Amino acid sequence: MRKQSKAIHGQLPRSQYNEHSSPLFLTSSFVFDDAEHGEMLFTEQKDGNIYSRFSNPNNSEFIEKMAMLEGVGDGFAFASGMAAIFGGIAAFLNNGDHIVASKALFGSSYQIITQILPRWGITHTFVGSDDPALWEGAIQDNTRMIFVETPSNPGLDLIDLEYLGALKKKYNLLLNVDNCFATPVLQNPVAFGADLVTHSATKLIDGQGRIIGGVVVGSEKVIAPVRFFARHTGPAMSPFNAWLLSKSLETLFVRVKAHCESAMALANALESNKHVEFVRYPFLPSHPQYELAKKQMKMGGAMVSFGPKGGARQAKQFINALEMLSLTSNLGDTRTIVTHPATTTHSKLSKEDREQVGITEGLLRISVGLEDVNDIIADIEQALEKSK
Repeated sequence: MRKQSKAIHGQLPRSQYNEHSSPLFLTSSFVFDDAEHGEMLFTEQKDGNIYSRFSNPNNSEFIEKMAMLEGVGDGFAFASGMAAIFGGIAAFLNNGDHIVASKALFGSSYQIITQILPRWGITHTFVGSDDPALWEGAIQDNTRMIFVETPSNPGLDLIDLEYLGALKKKYNLLLNVDNCFATPVLQNPVAFGADLVTHSATKLIDGQGRIIGGVVVGSEKVIAPVRFFARHTGPAMSPFNAWLLSKSLETLFVRVKAHCESAMALANALESNKHVEFVRYPFLPSHPQYELAKKQMKMGGAMVSFGPKGGARQAKQFINALEMLSLTSNLGDTRTIVTHPATTTHSKLSKEDREQVGITEGLLRISVGLEDVNDIIADIEQALEKSK
């Protein structure tokens, strides 16, 4: 079967009740057959369930599907996307280590690297995603990991994964890629040399704005430290959320395709709108990394960023003039969402740091939903007209 079919049929073996859809396993622990069985489970720590903080059949089903979609063999499901990002970094870095990261990152990822990791003596260097040649110069003797987000949130900058895959191999580093915006439908970082692929499952993986979750996948060898870290620090996903996310994966391919088609139509409409200063979308020929986007992504994604000609003042008036679109800091929902990153998701960054990665006061991020694209465009156009 191809991946789209496996995402539907790769579920738990049926029980004696012969259910069509996987059942929920809402239990905190699992019983042992006998004393020897319990000893074996705790000693080998595999091939069986002990405690839902460690593993659960619902979590295992979701992890196996995500690992399959990304082309790897193992993973761990976290309670949130940020828990996954932190777990995928903290499981490997020690006092005195150094991490190289893309300058364009989600606000909380930036805070982890700049405010939390330094408490344990872990240093960092940020590199602008538009200049891959600088990456090698940022590597130090104590560098252990490269962490990148591509496409980036919210500026939709791209990073050449093939280049980084060769770089991490040359210096024997770990390459950790946040693949949240692209999803495994559009981009598989492992194919370019990534060791770890991280997702905020809250976004397009769920796709309906219902739950919080995250996942890190990689080879069994690479995931072993992540599992050890997570088992003993406790950021595990709940079985109920894993059950929902596994069901969401059954529609991931058709949803992402529809998101991308509407986002492409919106990007074209915005580019021809007289009230718009600039538009950023990976599959627009005007995107500065258009060729790279075509090389490592199958479609352009669900996110469109743009700036009205009136800057910050018009951006806020535009938001207030919207009628159908939602105003929230989430993304990847069935509903189209508008976000003003400078005052919400990236507000904790300094103005200088925001501007270095293209987050101006007038930048707006659109998470294109599954409504009729003509209605999405009509609402945006009327809001632009009212706020001109």
